[in-house]
Amino acid sequence: MLTLALLTVWLERVVREDEKHPSFRRHDPDYIIDNFTVTNYNRDGRPESTLTAAKMVHYPDDETTELLAPRVVQSKPNEPRVMLAADRGTLSSDGEEVFLFGNVLMEREPAAGIARARVQTTFLHVVRARSLVRTDREVEIFEEGRILSGRGMEYNNETQQLVLHDRVRGLFEPRKSAP
Repeated sequence: MLTLALLTVWLERVVREDEKHPSFRRHDPDYIIDNFTVTNYNRDGRPESTLTAAKMVHYPDDETTELLAPRVVQSKPNEPRVMLAADRGTLSSDGEEVFLFGNVLMEREPAAGIARARVQTTFLHVVRARSLVRTDREVEIFEEGRILSGRGMEYNNETQQLVLHDRVRGLFEPRKSAP
């Protein structure tokens, strides 16, 4: 009985060590979707945000989702529409956070009293539920007659509040007065 118990303990250890071997933790996708689109709706049934990508690849081992050429459009009632695009991105496991990489562009459409704005950077972190966009990288912001640049940014789409963190520079052209 003692020999059988020792053999069982040894066999269990050998099996557990084999599970930890890197060849057993493969990073293979479980599904790939071309021309992917997902739309979130508000309580009234109106589209609130849409995420599209040329390709989506999901990995079950760490629940990561990679996106090729992602585009996010947020269109909440009584707010200017915001569009984001990048070369690639990743999605959190719950889909609430989007990480955009490479040639990231964010555009806010004009609305009553709000000018069109364009933001360019190399990385953006989007927290969709809070309408929050942030980066720790260099960023350039273009609005009519204004250019701002800096390192690190947070933008809240609900309050339209923008914060630049470091090395902030700005160029403001004077408004032309009527003759």
